[in-house]
Formats: sequence, structure tokens, C-alpha cells
Amino acid sequence: MIKPMKFNRQWLGSSSVALRGVLVAWVMLIVVKPVHADLADTIQRIKPAIVGIGTYQKTRSPPLNFMGTGFVVDDGLHIITNAHVVPELSSDVHKESLVVMTGSGDKPELRAAKMVALEKEHDIALLQIEGTPLPTMKLGDSAAAREGQVLAFTGFPIGMVLGFYPVTHRASIASITPIILPAFNARQLDASKIRQLQRSAYKVFQLDGTAYPGNSGSPLYDQKTGVVYGVINMVFVKNKKESVLSNPSGISYAIPSRYIMDLLQKHKHN
Repeated sequence: MIKPMKFNRQWLGSSSVALRGVLVAWVMLIVVKPVHADLADTIQRIKPAIVGIGTYQKTRSPPLNFMGTGFVVDDGLHIITNAHVVPELSSDVHKESLVVMTGSGDKPELRAAKMVALEKEHDIALLQIEGTPLPTMKLGDSAAAREGQVLAFTGFPIGMVLGFYPVTHRASIASITPIILPAFNARQLDASKIRQLQRSAYKVFQLDGTAYPGNSGSPLYDQKTGVVYGVINMVFVKNKKESVLSNPSGISYAIPSRYIMDLLQKHKHN
């Protein structure tokens, strides 16, 4: 009969310190994962939920016109993007249609889309597509985002010039700042700016990462979890925030996710 072995402290002897060091190293390897490893896993997980927004007209050359980026939410058939990304469709005989591009490569899959909700004040649009539901991204509470937090955004910065391939950038929240600031003096105030101040008293994320026009509508998300805290905006915010600058900067902005949640709630109640 084999007797159970008993732990003897003397077995550790002078090597106990070294053993403790090895155990600590193992724990650190398990607990402390590199940030880029988390992001790499997250990118692979969320890429199927990143889509392109555009229009299709059979008689046009080329027939497909890329407008911006979007991402899938809710039931897999709803898309969030910027309101300014969604074009006013032509009403001629050869009518163009709104489409969402999915997949990747030289020939993305086209899905017919329609506008179901629009929120111009925060430049957010909700689209609905046809077909099989796509993988979705989870919305987080943007109030929990903090200055200095490093996030990522994925989209199509140069459209389809080099093929339909999502591109990911990292960016930290440099500032949580009002979308529009009061003028320095009364001479800079006009009726338009006064109306903007009255309607647009909300804050946006100012980012230290570089985004491009094709990134409009891209999700701004946590590197580890993929939870969305905002939507990249390259036109609407700049026109308000940097209207006093003669040479607009390369700063990027994002609309907080709370306004996306509000839009989804309004749509469900309508």
C-alpha cells in the first residue's frame, strides 16, 4: 500500500526563495497579457461586424460608390454610422440604392439597406439591412470612459481604393471636451453660432489618433473587450469644434455611445 506523501518544509531548504520567484513569474505570465495580444484577438472577433456604407447604381461607372464606415449592433440587421455618411439618393430614372458592404477583399458582398432612424444633432444614423444577421458589437457606457484611456477604432480610412480591407488604429482619449465653445468676444457671435450653443451643449471625445474621412462611422472600442464607447466622426464635429480655426487641425473626434443607445431606444419605441 502506497502511503500519501506529507509536505515537509525542509524540502524547500535554501531554494525556497527561488521557488517563490518562479511561482510569481508564472502568475505574471498568466495575469499580465500584452495589450497588443488582446487587441489582435479583439480585431479578429469584431472585423465581421465592420461594414462599409455606400450607394449602388447599375448604370454608373463604377456602379459602387463608397461613403463611409458602419458597424453592426442589436439583432445583427441594424447598422450604426454617421448621419453625414448616408447620402441623399438621386431620384432619376436610373435610381441609385443605399447598400451596406460586408466581408473583405476585392468583391465585398452587397446588402440592400434602408434608413430607419436619423439623429442629426449628434450625427448618428441607424440603418437596417436584409439577409442573414451579421455578428454584432456590444455598446458600452461612454460615461465610464476616461481621459488617457487607450481605445481602438476599425474602419476603411481610404475607402476601397486598395480593396475592401478593414484597418485598425489605436488612440487615447486626449480630452472629453464640449463640441462647441463660446466665442472669445461678441464679434464672433452670430445667430447661427448662438443657435448651435443652445442646441449642441454636449461633450465629445477628442482623440490623439489619426482618422481619415473614410473612418467616419467607425466604432471606437475597448482593446480587450471590443465594447463600443463611441463612433468616429470626421466632418460634423470638426465643422463645429474647429470653426474658428483658419487651418483645421488633424485632431480626431468621436461621438459618445450614450447617443447611440438613445437612438436605438427611440427606434424601438416608435
